[in-house]
Amino acid sequence: MSEFITKTKRTHYCGDLTAANLGEQVVLMGWVHRRRDLGSLVFIDLRDREGLVQIVFNPETNVHAHSEAGKLKYEYVVAVTGRVVNRPENMINRALKTGEIEVEATDIEILNESKTLPFMIESETEVSESILLKHRYLDLRNARLRNNLMLRSKVALETRKHLASQGFIEVETPFLTKSTPEGARDYLVPSRVAKGSFFALPQSPQIFKQLLMISGFDRYFQIVKCFRDEDLRADRQPEFTQIDMEMSFICEEDLLKTMERLMAHIFNAGIGIEIPLPIPRMTYKEAIDNYGKDNPDTRFAMKLKDLSSIFRNSDFRVFAEAVKSGNAVKAIRIEKGASFSRKDLDELAAFVKNCGAQGIAWAKIEEGRWNSSIAKFLKIDEMNSIAESMGAGAGDTLIFIADKPSVVNESLGNLRIHLAKKLNLIKPDMFAFTWVTDFPMFEYSETEGRYVAMHHPFTSPKIEDLAFLENEPGKIRARAYDLVLNGSEIGGGSIRIHKQDVQSRVFRALSMTEEEAKIKFGFLLEALEYGAPPHGGIAFGFDRLIMIMTGAPSIRDVIAFPKTQKAACLMSEAPSPVDESQLEELALKIRQPV
Repeated sequence: MSEFITKTKRTHYCGDLTAANLGEQVVLMGWVHRRRDLGSLVFIDLRDREGLVQIVFNPETNVHAHSEAGKLKYEYVVAVTGRVVNRPENMINRALKTGEIEVEATDIEILNESKTLPFMIESETEVSESILLKHRYLDLRNARLRNNLMLRSKVALETRKHLASQGFIEVETPFLTKSTPEGARDYLVPSRVAKGSFFALPQSPQIFKQLLMISGFDRYFQIVKCFRDEDLRADRQPEFTQIDMEMSFICEEDLLKTMERLMAHIFNAGIGIEIPLPIPRMTYKEAIDNYGKDNPDTRFAMKLKDLSSIFRNSDFRVFAEAVKSGNAVKAIRIEKGASFSRKDLDELAAFVKNCGAQGIAWAKIEEGRWNSSIAKFLKIDEMNSIAESMGAGAGDTLIFIADKPSVVNESLGNLRIHLAKKLNLIKPDMFAFTWVTDFPMFEYSETEGRYVAMHHPFTSPKIEDLAFLENEPGKIRARAYDLVLNGSEIGGGSIRIHKQDVQSRVFRALSMTEEEAKIKFGFLLEALEYGAPPHGGIAFGFDRLIMIMTGAPSIRDVIAFPKTQKAACLMSEAPSPVDESQLEELALKIRQPV
């Protein structure tokens, strides 16, 4: 290999060249994306992180360069020197940023060769995800993934710039910390020094950021890795990134407005989208009542309607008895859904059974009558009341479910999303933000036989609900809030407990003994006794946010080196066994699974 690369420096990225560079002598470096040999002329598309540019090798310009171009193969790494010229009129490619120009090569250096790839970069042929993840360093050459990561970098930078302008201080918190098993399982790290003891990788910096407020930092943030050992899905990873923040001497209104300005800034700076402010708000109860979910997708209508009062005294005994036994009857309206076939409706019934419901009842509204098996049990005024409540008219179809309120809400909430996708009701380029507030403080776990925190045990109860803490914890509302975007929770937080006596009462409501609380959270309880200010915060799922901004179908598409749904890295083959000597040093012994 010659000294070419050391004596000649790259002058431009391939994708940055335009007609403004005409006549300039440039040096480009990148990968051979495509090669076309026409005999007298050889063309290559040269690719780097910024895009493609066409290079032409003409023996009349340089015989050596033309000869070397004949050796080029797919994904060879090369350095090219040449002059920027106009493309012939009939060869202009308006789809490319560089499509009006090309580079007439005067020299080329092959910097490295490549063996045949296991798949073509940006191939339209479907490649299995296992192969793509095994060779992730190759898949990252794909423009789609590369652009996702470049947007991720830009949004991270804009987040830092904006928060710094708002008085936030970036502080790093520990990765090796104490295990506090509340919520998802911890990833544990054995200590070599304190044999038999373990660190935990943090599920979030929650306690540390509260301690920073007690320390007087007032406004903290970091873009931080977090770890949860939980079942994975398309929008979850075992290691993920949060934009984590905390503020002192604030109330909910202060925090929500500050976060709205952050979202508006990064969407505008990142993808040129203007987010109307203020962001709409709804309570947890409103979200469940109208959408069946605490992460409502508000890009389309089709709200749930509670019809329990209409069916309570109905002759349709199945629904009437359900209501009288404390269950609920709700429905959704499919606008112009009268065209649904019996097969379509059976498919909807099968869908809700997967959500725990027994099935559905349906009614097609036609001019002057209902086409439904339940119509014979209903009086005319009952049908009119239902139609009026639903806003239903001729050509619409109503879907009813009667069951426990939780089952009804989950089933219809999921069915609503399913129908929106099926009927193409969601605009792909729409971004619909919603704040959800006033969550329940606790939820009862039948498995554990006790109340558990809906968010985490450091969330402040609403002051007016504190009286319920000892005897009726299920009635308490939390000073908690989630930011939902297009039906995905992208951020969640709360005003925190800043008084030690209230924190101790909350631990007792969670059936935590004083000794347990001291073992798990003793340092926080002690810190709260030393002048802790009122404070609150929020954390945004950075990966999930970028996934939505890019329109990626999976969170893995916005993470450089993701794990599979079994929490494995196919590229590095992690997790992997370790040497016996390493285990001995940690005083550990592996018990073979049964």
